Amino acid sequence: MTFESENPNAEALRAQRAAENRHVFWGAARRLVARATSGMSSAALCVLCVSALGFGSSGAQQAPKYEVYAIRYAQIPFKVSNLIEGADPARSIDIAMIVVLIKGPNGRNVLFDAGFYRPQLMNQWKPQAYIRPDSAVAKFGVRPEDISDVIISHIHWDHFDGADLFPKAKVWIQRDEIEHHVDSAGGVLNRAITAYDAKMLNDIRAAGRLAIAEGDAKEIIPGITVYTGGKHTFQSQYVTVNTAEGTVLLASDNAYLYENFDKHVPISQSVDKASNLAAQDRMLKLVSNPRLIVTGHDPAVFTRFPEVAPGVVRIK
Repeated sequence: MTFESENPNAEALRAQRAAENRHVFWGAARRLVARATSGMSSAALCVLCVSALGFGSSGAQQAPKYEVYAIRYAQIPFKVSNLIEGADPARSIDIAMIVVLIKGPNGRNVLFDAGFYRPQLMNQWKPQAYIRPDSAVAKFGVRPEDISDVIISHIHWDHFDGADLFPKAKVWIQRDEIEHHVDSAGGVLNRAITAYDAKMLNDIRAAGRLAIAEGDAKEIIPGITVYTGGKHTFQSQYVTVNTAEGTVLLASDNAYLYENFDKHVPISQSVDKASNLAAQDRMLKLVSNPRLIVTGHDPAVFTRFPEVAPGVVRIK
């Protein structure tokens, strides 16, 4: 099944017009180049071609550099054995509930994961020190309507439920994650998603704001790339972000805690633990420095990085 609707005739017409425009453009370009390079030596022509293609030039297009901020909007007591494979069942931790603000040039504001807010979830989980995710972002000076994109790591309640709090955002989810959990009418196919969040996803689709991520290692926004294989859910994704400090990696629940990396153990809630462990190994290779990894729920995120406001740290 598919979630995009596209008029095939309109698409064919656009393609035909684009081809015609390219033909006209390149014809004119060839004539101009012929006039401009008449009498030039072959060496000079070679230099001109290299410069035009941007090889070795400082003018080559660079990926934008973002600022990345982790925002804690709540905390919830949790058994570590539900996070770390093989952990002592007696251990518990107050996990951090996190959304990540990615601030780009030209005022682009991207949110990684959207938190939760619905009363059913508030009553069930009774979060502590809770701030609704849109209010948490607004306290940082970004209005909910100023969020241009929301990248959802996976469809669990604490990551996806708040997606409709950001009314103008394009919402990015892996195609396989959608089609495994929700049918084309917004019905639940797998109990990993709640009925009200499945309906929300369908409403976002109907509004034309659903954006499909198509698999592994895809740059969905300049400087922001999504990866699959973590297997917390059927097709959960994690993200790398280009920053001035290097490549930052946002693991979400594909690595709950830094203990996953320190002890080289998979998360306890995974549909494929071997794949999850391989994904964690890959994460270490994708970043400029392992310290630039942000795990999904570790409260240590807020002591490892410099605080810029209460409950907000900058990843650098």
